[in-house]
Formats: sequence, C-alpha cells, structure tokens
Amino acid sequence: MSKIHYIDSSVLDFETIEKILDENYHLALSEEAESKINKARHYLDQKQQDRDKPIYGVNTGFGSLCNIKIAEDQLTQLQENLVMSHACGTGERVRPIIVKLMLLLKIQSLSYGNSGVSVALVQRLIDFFNKDILPVIFEQGSLGASGDLAPLAHLSLPLIGKGKVIYKGEEKSAEAVLNEFNWKPIQLQSKEGLALLNGTQFMSAHGVFSILKTKRLSSQADFISAISIDAFDCNMSPYDELVHDVRPHRGQIKTAQRILEILDDSEIAKRHKTNVQDPYSFRCVPQVHGASKDALHYVFQTVKTEINSVTDNPNVFVDEDKVISGGNFHGQPMALALDFMAIALSELGNISERRTYQLVSGLRGLPDFLVDSPGLNSGFMIPQYTAASIVSQNKQLCTPASVDSIVSSNGQEDHVSMGANSATKLVRVLDNLERILAIEIFNASQALHFRHPLKSSTQVENILSKFRKVVPVVKEDKIMSDEIEKSIIFLNNHKF
Repeated sequence: MSKIHYIDSSVLDFETIEKILDENYHLALSEEAESKINKARHYLDQKQQDRDKPIYGVNTGFGSLCNIKIAEDQLTQLQENLVMSHACGTGERVRPIIVKLMLLLKIQSLSYGNSGVSVALVQRLIDFFNKDILPVIFEQGSLGASGDLAPLAHLSLPLIGKGKVIYKGEEKSAEAVLNEFNWKPIQLQSKEGLALLNGTQFMSAHGVFSILKTKRLSSQADFISAISIDAFDCNMSPYDELVHDVRPHRGQIKTAQRILEILDDSEIAKRHKTNVQDPYSFRCVPQVHGASKDALHYVFQTVKTEINSVTDNPNVFVDEDKVISGGNFHGQPMALALDFMAIALSELGNISERRTYQLVSGLRGLPDFLVDSPGLNSGFMIPQYTAASIVSQNKQLCTPASVDSIVSSNGQEDHVSMGANSATKLVRVLDNLERILAIEIFNASQALHFRHPLKSSTQVENILSKFRKVVPVVKEDKIMSDEIEKSIIFLNNHKF
C-alpha cells in the first residue's frame, strides 16, 4: 500500500517534495482542495451564461487573438487546438524526474481554486503521477513569459489522448497507455487548456530538482574542501570564529564553523605550520562558499514561494466575483533566481578547481601531480585539465538568460523572461559542479595518502576509507576517466 500525500493549502516545502519522490508517495486531493476546485468551476460555468461579455481564454482567442469571440459550441475545440498548436518543443528530452515534478507542481497550482478547471482534469494529472505515466517533454521552446507554454503543452497532450509518454521505461503513444487503463481522453472544458499551458511549472520543476541536488552538493563542497585543506597542510587560523564575527555574513560564519567541525581532531590540522598564509582557494573557503550559501538562500525562498502560487491566467476569484486577466505566468522571478543560482553554483566549482590545481603543483611536500615517479607517470596532471575545461564551460553557461527578451505573439508578449533557458542551463551547471567536486575528492584523497602516517580527522578518515574502496590510491598511470566516473557515483550515493 502506497503512502498518500494529500494536496491541500498547506505549504509545499522541499523536504516534503523530496519525501514524496524518494518514498514513492501517491497523491490525492484533500476535501478542501476538491471543494475549492469545484466552487471555481461552477462559478466559471455560471459566468459563461453571459455570452455578451468576453472572458480572456474562456470564450476568446489567445495572445494577440484575445479580441476574437469564440462560439460556445466551439469552446472544447478551442482548448484542444490551443494544446496541440502550442506543442512546439524540440531539443533534448526533459529528465523523467523533472517531468514528474512538473506534474506535482501543476497539480498543486490548480488545487487552490483560482484556475476554474474541473476536478476530473486535476484527477487525471494525479493518475499520471501515481502511475508514473510521464509525458515526453522537450527542453527547448519556452520563453518563460506566458508561462512555459510549449513544455506544458507537451505535458498536457496525453490528457487528450495525444503525444507520447514514458511508461514502464518505454516511450509509447499516449493513446495506447490510456487504452491500457481504460481511460477516455479528457474533453477539455472552457479555460482548461489555458490553465494547463499558462504557468511556470517547467522553470519551477527545474528549480526544485536543482535545489534538492544542491543541498547535497553544497554540503559535499564544504567537506571536500576540508579534505583538501588538510591535504595541502593549511594553516587553520583563517577559520577562527573571531575572523568571521567581524564580518558576520550568515553563510560565511556557517562555513567556517563547519570546516572547524569537520577537522576538529585532525593531527594534520593541529600540527605546527611553517606557512604563514595559504592561497585564497583554501584560506577564503568561508567567504566564497558562504557567499554562495547566502545567494542560494534567496533562491530557495523564491522557488518556495513560486511552487505555492497560482501562476496561470486568468485568475478566478469566486468570493469577489471577479475573473482577472493578469500576469502571474511571467517567469521573471524564476529567471533571475535561477540565473543567480547558476552563478552561485559555478563559483563552488571555480574555487574547487583551484584547490585541485594547487594539490597537483608539487608544493607543500607533495609530489608533482600526486604520483610516485612523476615523468614516467603523468599522474593527476590531466584530471585537473578536465576540471578546468568544465569550469570554463560553467562560466559560459552563467551568462544570464534573464537579461534577454524577444518580442513574440505579434507584440502582445513584448517582454519575456527567458527563464526556461535559465532553468535548463542551471541543470547543466549543477551536473558540471558534481563532476568538478568528484575530481577534487579524487585528488585530495590521493594527496592525503602522502601525509601518512599523519591522520586527518575522524570524519575525513571515515569518508575516505569508504571512498578508497571505490577509488583506490593511484600507484601508477591508469585510465583516469574510469576513476572520475566512480568518484561521481560515490558522491551520488553518499551524503556528507
């Protein structure tokens, strides 16, 4: 029996989402959500009786066609035409986990009763989520303006029996999967196609995915930097709390405290140092990692607000007797936040590669390129090249998408956020960061080997004992890409 998460008005947080995904929760509408959805749908049906009054997206065309009135007997066709015509995605397929997040976030947004959709529509989305029927969606096509129109159209196509889905690991036609469950295609009512397509769930799902992964990688970045600090035989005075109390940025203070905690009982850290100062990539870990933490805190708050919001258009306010065409679908809050997140994550990778560079430089009693018989063996020379290449790519990916805008929809949508591009490149930056950190722990583990018989802290030695079972100390040249891949898998499977 699957665990159930009830969709209601309580705040959906990242911990809850992670639990839903990791423990394979099923979704269900609460009585509260069902009541709100029904109330708004009934209100909208009544509102349509006034056929002389145009309501955007309900009995009118879309975008720059908003002044064209649509006959009542054509409203279902209008909504289905909208979904089909907007399914213009291309490029790489969106990862299944992100598609599943899109389903969850679209269900959450529609559950507040401000969208005018039917319970049947929301329930079909829930069925897709619970049965792991994941629409095929493409990365390219959204301007992040009237929401994520193209990707959300692809999310919606299977509801009406069109498009493709991934089910049980295979790509199938939506029609075939609906038949497998004896489900009839949804007949979209007025406003429902628009409610599905308007919204920021493509951007938001990428943001949530990135946040969940970032929580692990940010913690690992601190821990791996501590390994490198001991491996490079660094002076510990820069982490003294007195230094950070006089410049009390929250992230900086937390990072310095964590470094001291990780290296608390390290023999290497406690011994007398002849070096008065260390390179910035070691000495300024609290300042650099801390600044990224503070930036990420802002991003987390922005994304949390977004996923607990109504982002389609128009918005239905039953108690106030209003249907308002506004702009909550505009992705600017997400675009700026996701660009900022990419920059913050890129910097964690940037400083990581600099530590890797220092470790292979033949300084502080370490052999050139961290290998016996350098010359005969190239050792860790080229893993640093690889890290440098990835860091450079991240810098290119961090050019903000949100500073761009291209007029669309015949001038009606004259400012767009480009937040979807912010979202997709953020995920690439995140993947790159994981690879860079994997290379650093690979190097730092090797460097610490040359400090024996001195030991690092209990925490570090415990992690490295596990790591070396997967990635042993390199005695002579071997195919290093295999070891890097094992390091990436190790980071994927361990939280520290």
